[in-house]
Amino acid sequence: MSLLVVGLSHRSAPVSVLERASLNADAQNKLLQDTVAAEPAAEAAVLATCNRIELYADVDKFHAGVAELSTLLAQHSGVGLEELTPHLYVHYEDRAVHHLFSVACGLDSMVVGEGQILGQIKDSLARAQELHTAGRLLNDLFQQALRVGKRAHSETGIDRAGQSLVTFGLEQLAAGAAVSGWARGKKALVIGAGSMSSLAAATLARAGVAEVVVANRTFERAERLAQILTEGDDTDVVARAVPMDAVPAELTRADVAVSCTGATGLVLTVDAVAAAVEGRTGEPVEITAAPVAPVAGAQLPPTSVGTEDGCPLDLSAAQSGFSVMGEAAVAGLDAATLEQHGAWAAGGTAVDQPRESADADLISALAATAATAGRVPEMRRPEPVPEVPRPEPVLFLLDLAMPRDIDAAAHRLAGARLVDIESLAEASADAPMASDVDQVRRIVADEVAAFGAAQRAATITPTVVALRSMAAEVVASEIARLEGRLPALDDKHRAEITQTVRRVVDKLLHAPTVRVKQLAAEPGGAGYADALRTLFDLDPETVASVSRAGNSTEKNRGPA
Repeated sequence: MSLLVVGLSHRSAPVSVLERASLNADAQNKLLQDTVAAEPAAEAAVLATCNRIELYADVDKFHAGVAELSTLLAQHSGVGLEELTPHLYVHYEDRAVHHLFSVACGLDSMVVGEGQILGQIKDSLARAQELHTAGRLLNDLFQQALRVGKRAHSETGIDRAGQSLVTFGLEQLAAGAAVSGWARGKKALVIGAGSMSSLAAATLARAGVAEVVVANRTFERAERLAQILTEGDDTDVVARAVPMDAVPAELTRADVAVSCTGATGLVLTVDAVAAAVEGRTGEPVEITAAPVAPVAGAQLPPTSVGTEDGCPLDLSAAQSGFSVMGEAAVAGLDAATLEQHGAWAAGGTAVDQPRESADADLISALAATAATAGRVPEMRRPEPVPEVPRPEPVLFLLDLAMPRDIDAAAHRLAGARLVDIESLAEASADAPMASDVDQVRRIVADEVAAFGAAQRAATITPTVVALRSMAAEVVASEIARLEGRLPALDDKHRAEITQTVRRVVDKLLHAPTVRVKQLAAEPGGAGYADALRTLFDLDPETVASVSRAGNSTEKNRGPA
């Protein structure tokens, strides 16, 4: 097994990079085809969600594989390789398996424990199977990942640690209030009819909204989703479908809008959102400015004058209100004294040797500043700046698309509240994790070990099959030679002799082949297949043909 994954996610890259690197369905297909056409890769699968893009491959060379997969990701995403590389992560062999299993359990999701990732992994495998880029390794890997994810959700309370991105987003819109109470009676507009939009529509319906309007570029899909919502037994929501060109008018009527489409450009511009808010309030919409900076020349609160023991500075001339971390007393000091002061401030000891002259310019600059301003400017934590009061929002916007559907400038519109992938990432950083997460991590660790053992054992199977095939040929050859030497041998005795010889060979091979499979399943057991081939002088092409036959039967198995 030489499994390699190269990718980026909300944990490694800012949303602005993820947004630009996102891949639509056609780009994913082309990426898969180009990956398996590349020299280092034999199989490939792409896992692309709103907060991750990962390329999985079975490679024969690690360094060449990393270089090739990184280059392909850059080419197909349209983000330059130099810009993309700092945000990429690489996992290999068991670490790659561990990563995918963790992803499947929701441990690596923006909202820990969310279960929607399982459907996305299933779709990823189905795409690779449809394009014939998934062989035995990736079929086994992704199907096992689905089973591990299901096990984590059924055996632990990981669901309590988090929820779907939709629910988390609605909680952020509700700003601490219960979603059911906040949503009750509201009118909702859902833009898009894919899996995420459908989940959003169903979640809003269960939360008690009075109406759900579905808009989609393919009107029939919008109609189908609206019909499903209307006929649902668990809600009495009114649902209807509209074409995309009706969105501006519907946005004026809506209280909450959720957008998740595959569009490459903005679906809702800031002007469209402003017009909708203005249509609801009847008043011009203000665009709030960035946080106001402190007024120039304002007096900062004084800090303490240091008289601490051991300070190498002469503080007698220090002006009141300045701390020992930056004051007029440093003016004109040489490198050695500044070094001592730095060591003292950091809780260390005085440095005997002065710092090299590389700091001469810095010291001169400090001295010049102190001579001019009377002190060295200090690095202080900024004082809290009071936020400019904003009116209560009349339009709530949830953007779950990547790249974004709603102009980020809508964050600054008075009367609107926008939650998008970027703000969700910030909010999820402080989200608590349930104690069940530790149990899921143990499940992942156990499953990774079991998968690795199974894969290592599988590598010996073609060699064992080739060995038994060679033994059967030897038995057949010897029986044929016996018949030539004893032509008068009757059928009964010939059959008995043949069966006896076969039993002897099977018994001789049974213990070694069983034991070699056990040894091969252990870490570092890959060499046993080579030893077996060498000891029995097996034809490498025969072993390879058995392996190819096994791969062909595994190529297009359906998802679990």
